[in-house]
Amino acid sequence: QYCVTCHNERLKVADLELDAVDLSNVGEHAEVLEQVVRKMRAGAMPPPPRPRPETSVYDGFRTWLEGELDQAALANPDPGRSEAFQRLNQTHYRHAIRDLLDLDVDVAELLPGDAPDEHGFDNNAGALSFSPVLMERYISAAHKVAALAVGAAPRGEVIATFDVPLRLDQEYYQGEDLPFGSRGGTAIRHTFPATGEYLIKTTLQTNYVEFPRGLDIPHDIEVSLDGRLLQQFTVGGQAPGRPAPYSYEGNIRGDDEWEAYMMGLTAGGLEFQASVSGGPHVLGVTFPRETWEKEGVLQPPQVGYPLAINGMPDANPRIGRVEIIGPLLVVEPGDTPSRRTIFSCQPATAVDEAACARQILSSLARRAYRRPVDDGDVTTLVGFYEAGQAKNGFEAGIQYALERLLTSPDFLFRVERTPVDLPPQTAYAVSDLELASRLSFFLWGSLPDEELLAAAEAGTLGAPAGLDRQVRRMLADPKVTSLVQDFAGQWLYLRNMETVHPTPNEFPEFDESLRVALQTETELFLEDQLREDHSVVDLLSADYTFLNERLARHYGIAGVYGSRFRKVPLDGSDRAGLLGHGSLMTVTSYPNRTSPVLRGKYILENFLGAPPPEPPPNVPTLEEESEDGRTLTMREAMERHRANPTCAACHATMDPIGFALENFDAVGAFRQEFENQPIDASGSTPDGVAFDGPAGLRNLLLDRSDLFVGTLTQKMMTYALGRGLEYYDMPTVRRIVRDAADEDHRWSSSAASRT
Repeated sequence: QYCVTCHNERLKVADLELDAVDLSNVGEHAEVLEQVVRKMRAGAMPPPPRPRPETSVYDGFRTWLEGELDQAALANPDPGRSEAFQRLNQTHYRHAIRDLLDLDVDVAELLPGDAPDEHGFDNNAGALSFSPVLMERYISAAHKVAALAVGAAPRGEVIATFDVPLRLDQEYYQGEDLPFGSRGGTAIRHTFPATGEYLIKTTLQTNYVEFPRGLDIPHDIEVSLDGRLLQQFTVGGQAPGRPAPYSYEGNIRGDDEWEAYMMGLTAGGLEFQASVSGGPHVLGVTFPRETWEKEGVLQPPQVGYPLAINGMPDANPRIGRVEIIGPLLVVEPGDTPSRRTIFSCQPATAVDEAACARQILSSLARRAYRRPVDDGDVTTLVGFYEAGQAKNGFEAGIQYALERLLTSPDFLFRVERTPVDLPPQTAYAVSDLELASRLSFFLWGSLPDEELLAAAEAGTLGAPAGLDRQVRRMLADPKVTSLVQDFAGQWLYLRNMETVHPTPNEFPEFDESLRVALQTETELFLEDQLREDHSVVDLLSADYTFLNERLARHYGIAGVYGSRFRKVPLDGSDRAGLLGHGSLMTVTSYPNRTSPVLRGKYILENFLGAPPPEPPPNVPTLEEESEDGRTLTMREAMERHRANPTCAACHATMDPIGFALENFDAVGAFRQEFENQPIDASGSTPDGVAFDGPAGLRNLLLDRSDLFVGTLTQKMMTYALGRGLEYYDMPTVRRIVRDAADEDHRWSSSAASRT
């Protein structure tokens, strides 16, 4: 009555012919009917102003249809299958190196990044291509990683450069890696290749005419290593001759000797040599905090774009760049964590070297290949060990073998083998070893640890009790932060925060400190939800968040001081749950304004599981001014846009959701009006349910929390399996949601983990 008027054999709207579907045999039409279910769960069909059945009839039919589809799937299960080969993406490669060798390397410098596929994740096996050029990059990466891991002396000086962002606010304490009482600067986590002499060079930040600020009076700079003071410099107050008056903008020059001094500090930097032991260290470069105020009228601190273009000389100096050059002289490899991990034995004599090498390589190969190794695996590595040992001794041999291990298909690919002689289209259980890899790369983004691998080898992992025990243990491990940064970072677009650039004219206060704070808030919130094992519905309703002073000031929340993030109650604020996070509002906006369309599409796709279709070609641009030159409100502009019948169908669903979030501007600050006009944040769903503002939208989502839980389940399954979900996966999604309800949909729900 309500569907086939459009979706029939004659009109074929959306290429859908529902009059050809036999509802007495739902299983035969599961692919089409799962599309119907998805639209109905979001209330998207029929689109307004088409007539709709009563809500009870509508929901009753959807429930019946889901039940019939689930029964058909139960009678003829189709679990699908992942690709037989899944290459480690850039993130998984980094984590695997970290856990295998106790070595954290910047993989972005070694391997190309992996773009998300159409499902939103960069670990889709079908999209992780492999080429001869990429293989060359893996070989080069293996050479550099192996040399760093065993502490081999570099062939020449290595220059590691660390730039401090121009728009990072350096007026405050920068975090726990720097001394208390310090201001600005940066803390660098760096792995020194070997014990020896290094040149450490610091350059001051300059304004846009390349003069450092704040040098009219002396300032101290302290350089520390792991909290121990290495060197102290004094800059400023020493410039000879007559300075340039008023500003550095070049309108009046200072004396030549004054200009030369200033430019010398910019070009030459401040440098010294230091003896540093090989391995990971934290190098800090910062200023002691000066607690004085300038005379005159107190001015608010400059942040963001105004500071970047300010040519005045009287602000505090800032750190612009730190370089670590070396080793200039190698003393020894050093006692590093990676060497302690690799060299599990040390041969007493040359006769013992072969046996020790075999022991080392057997242990590393078992972890790297995620399975027991046989003589063939070890013999291959021993051959490379012998070639290196013949050239430069025992440790060089281990380095050669490690390079071979890191380029092995058994390390670079997750391989799932189909049982021999299995008839086509036959479902089968993955082995415990394959399940261990699936689980570890899902929750940790890395290799199975010893306990998980041992459980798989013993055959206890696949049993419900064994799987539940391992899932709960893994969720309590610090490595679960990968699930936040990798899965949630892509599901919620948090990774995009690194590339957003709000326009300075509209948002001059947006700086690097705020960018980092917005992303950190959401990551800490998600990590807390995981560790405390909340219901996933709490993602929408939690009455707390994590703030530091910079972000609290941006949100207008009083009583939060300092750079440290802490848990802050919200007390019924519009900030409750994920919808109140400025990071989500920023990544769903344009650089110069909000976008109800982007925000509405974001909620539909990531919270309700009902993404709208792609826009048709030649969509007209949004008109932002009226005929008389008046700036239109966003609602007025969108009403004009929806006047186009081609645009109206999709926008009727997206726009009301987006308008409910208009109280948040394009960088997540709360507002009541725009262009001196009050913001209208009201809207309604296609089935007539009204809501108003962020709180109203949040309540709507909570009333339909099964949609949110189902969507999150779909997203997590997509990420966990490394493939897009198909229609035959949806009964499993619904079963997870139903079964996990008995445990309040908590993250560690045993029913969900077993599925």
